[in-house]
Amino acid sequence: MHRGAVADIDLDALSHNLNVVRTLSGDRGVIAVVKADAYGHGALGVSGRLEAEGISCLAVAYTEEALTLRSGGIHSPILVLFDKTDGTEFFEYNLIPVIYDLDSAVRFSEEARRRNRPLDVHVKVDTGMGRLGLNSENVLDDILAISKMDSLNIAGLMSHFSDTCFGGDSIAGEQLRKFVALRERLLPRLKKKVLCHIANSAAVLSSSDAGLDAVRPGLMLYGYSPCGAGVHRTANLKPVMRVRTRILTIRRFRRGTPVSYGGTFVTERESLIAVLPIGYADGYGRALSNNADVLIRGKRAPVVGRVCMDLTMADVTEVEGVKEDDEVILLGSQGGAEITAHEVAAEAGTISYEVLTSLGSRSKRIFKGAAKGI
Repeated sequence: MHRGAVADIDLDALSHNLNVVRTLSGDRGVIAVVKADAYGHGALGVSGRLEAEGISCLAVAYTEEALTLRSGGIHSPILVLFDKTDGTEFFEYNLIPVIYDLDSAVRFSEEARRRNRPLDVHVKVDTGMGRLGLNSENVLDDILAISKMDSLNIAGLMSHFSDTCFGGDSIAGEQLRKFVALRERLLPRLKKKVLCHIANSAAVLSSSDAGLDAVRPGLMLYGYSPCGAGVHRTANLKPVMRVRTRILTIRRFRRGTPVSYGGTFVTERESLIAVLPIGYADGYGRALSNNADVLIRGKRAPVVGRVCMDLTMADVTEVEGVKEDDEVILLGSQGGAEITAHEVAAEAGTISYEVLTSLGSRSKRIFKGAAKGI
């Protein structure tokens, strides 16, 4: 038996969501975020479909992720968001580094000069996220200094929102104003075209003003909105991932029988309890103990007792005709019912990003639709 669940990845839904991004963002370029193994969906398969759809650029967190894509036959431009290396891989594999401090700019410049080869870079400024980015009082001078370094070409200017609310007095609104003001001061000094981008999924869905030259969606490509559980429906987004397993065995218990570690669930009637071959080692977190549903035969069945390392129990007393080896949906739809990543995240006290990356990365993935490397 395969350990854990199976994640069905619908690449046609991915293409649909990309079209939603393009519709909302107009003629702007799309930098598709495929870091963290495409949010658990499989970066190579996802990137292959996005490349076939004519994506402008892909974005990963670290060079290792980029090298996996290159070795899998992905040729699109790849932006590396966080890595700080000596720059060797960036030249050998035609990658685009994000510069967020002067020291790394110097190192990249020295390597580019040594190779006698110009290197395109994107410069990141910190407008309020407080994580990475140039943030000195003289940030304009810092960018101009980078622009004068040997063999470096500033091809992009970027920042990162820290909030999903885009009202006039919001944190994100203030970040956007800072970024646009810097852009207006910088571009006349550089005297060339620079791709400016700050809009993430929330901005694509909420604020047309944040689009600038390109948008940088992540979560919405995979069918969800960071702005709330209902937004993916109003934007007509389609979840790309469906996670399933099967019933390992079914047990019949008398009233008053404890189930799983610590006896946190005790049957209040004669009950049928299904044992599922998935646990927290497979990305189905302990916070879901006594606090989530799964779908079996199109009906919700509550998770009962503590989620174990390798097993989880569900009460199937109300599921008519239930039997061993029946399909169990942990995430996705079955019949007329649906369990979304937003729902699971709310039950686990986390966010949909974590649900997708946890379940997706630890499940056996099966891709629906043609893509490279699968």
